[in-house]
Amino acid sequence: MNQVIVEKPLTHVTGDAYLKPGIHPTMWCPGCGIGTMMSAMLRAFEELGFSHSDTVVVTGIGCTGKLDDYLVTNALHTTHGRALAYATGIKAFNPKLHVVVVMGDGDSVTIGGNHFIHAARRNIDVTAIVLNNLNFGMTGGQVSGTTPGSSLTSTTAYGNPERAFDICALAETAGANYVARTTPHHGWEMQALIRQGLQRKGFSLIEVVSPCPPHYGRHNEMRDTSDMLHWIRDQALPVERYRELTPVERRKHFPVGTLVDLQEPDFNTCYELVRERAGHVNGGKVK
Repeated sequence: MNQVIVEKPLTHVTGDAYLKPGIHPTMWCPGCGIGTMMSAMLRAFEELGFSHSDTVVVTGIGCTGKLDDYLVTNALHTTHGRALAYATGIKAFNPKLHVVVVMGDGDSVTIGGNHFIHAARRNIDVTAIVLNNLNFGMTGGQVSGTTPGSSLTSTTAYGNPERAFDICALAETAGANYVARTTPHHGWEMQALIRQGLQRKGFSLIEVVSPCPPHYGRHNEMRDTSDMLHWIRDQALPVERYRELTPVERRKHFPVGTLVDLQEPDFNTCYELVRERAGHVNGGKVK
């Protein structure tokens, strides 16, 4: 007797419409959070109705730099640390586009730190998604600007003597309109935070904390994916709970959720305002 298989309609978004056919499996290592991040981002695209033609995904160099190869949206693969500079030019030229910049911690705030600061300061209307794997993962696990102090990497054999950047605090201080942090342990929350960031005007940052198992994890007791997820579970706290901790207690944790949500005018809005103001001053001769 032949079994009849009835396919039930999906009750949730998948993001598959933004993926090239036959791309699986992806190149990322087991336990890497980039695949989870990409899935959450594409589902958020689908929820918001982004089209292939009005969306531009900009990447730099590193493990995240491969992501644009899997997409059917507009994409721009740029140089190391310069993804935000290219994205700024795209958005300034065509404000109607949805511009999303996907970077690693090395690409965004170590090599590209100056561009990161000024993109947030300008409040350019792009969404930056940063996969923070706490080292330079693609090139051998070297120390980066976000590697926690005392951690072991391939270039800090005795432990990292430097203090780490707080990517979210840096974005907030520089003037970002929206700042959030999440992890692969918080999959559905990640999708919601990315969706919120995509909807906000101005510079939006979503940091995804996901230690690199083959390099950072191997040196710091997180060789397996389960070890990494347990570390995240123990370290990450909802922002409301985190703010109740003492300064000493906060050293053992990091907050997840929406950290900043402002309504300051974005770069393109400010640009049009100064053009209009200049036109009034100069008798309307500004082109």
